[in-house]
Amino acid sequence: MVIDAASIDDAQRAPIGLFDSGIGGLSVYLHLAQQLPNERYIYYADTLNVPYGNRESDDIESLTLKAVEWLHKQGCKLIVIACNSASAYALDTARRSYPNMPIVGLVPALKPAILASNSGHVAVLATKATLNGRLLNDVITNFANPNGTVVTKYFDPQLVPWVEAGMPLQDETAQRLRQQIQVFANEGIDHLVLGCTHYPFFKSFLLDEIAQQQLAIQVVDSGQAIAERVKQLLSESKLATAFLDKTSIRNLNTIDRTNVDIRQPLTFHATKYSDRLSALIERLLGQETILQYYSE
Repeated sequence: MVIDAASIDDAQRAPIGLFDSGIGGLSVYLHLAQQLPNERYIYYADTLNVPYGNRESDDIESLTLKAVEWLHKQGCKLIVIACNSASAYALDTARRSYPNMPIVGLVPALKPAILASNSGHVAVLATKATLNGRLLNDVITNFANPNGTVVTKYFDPQLVPWVEAGMPLQDETAQRLRQQIQVFANEGIDHLVLGCTHYPFFKSFLLDEIAQQQLAIQVVDSGQAIAERVKQLLSESKLATAFLDKTSIRNLNTIDRTNVDIRQPLTFHATKYSDRLSALIERLLGQETILQYYSE
């Protein structure tokens, strides 16, 4: 069989698609851009319908499939459902709908937290949809319970809107979060899992509060693991960009936008645009990020 070299090159140059209900999935994009800086990325934000966490499962599935279809039509070689709520209710259906398309979903990084916990008590901070979804509860049933680890679920409906609003420090949500960290510590929780892609953007806020209160709590998010999985899939399918500069890849333990080496522009599409959205994206990614806004 003769393989068309031009077709291989085209497939390798195709973009990676990311989808989230809002801008939270940009936290995953930062990890991807760090590990795979020469790839092209298209981001779909369903800002018209954000947040997904309070929606019914059928609604979440329908909106997610619409987003995946849009990214597929853009010629993406791999799609990341960078939304825990969407992954919980639509990942399996999306994979069945596009069997030849690698689709990566998110599940809160509960396993590493369980393995690292000394107290045997961890907490998951997530949306209602994620906390009630099968993906997370399968991990609790099949991994946490056999290991004798207690998993506390915590949901605050204002966290996603708080991030979307730019995370003002004097907001009631910030104060509630400060108090909740102390509650977690009092309950003996030693690992806090961020189960929503919006949440890593306030990871530094959490770490500062934990340090100030001198608490023994570690904060865990899933972005690094997702980036490593994407990198593995691209390598296995020979879809990685051929000119990947390995010397530019650095390990990213925390999200630090000032250290992200973004070689390619990010194409951003939102179902609802606003000046506030543009300002927020710039604040989260940094002014050095090259953004191209997609409009239909």
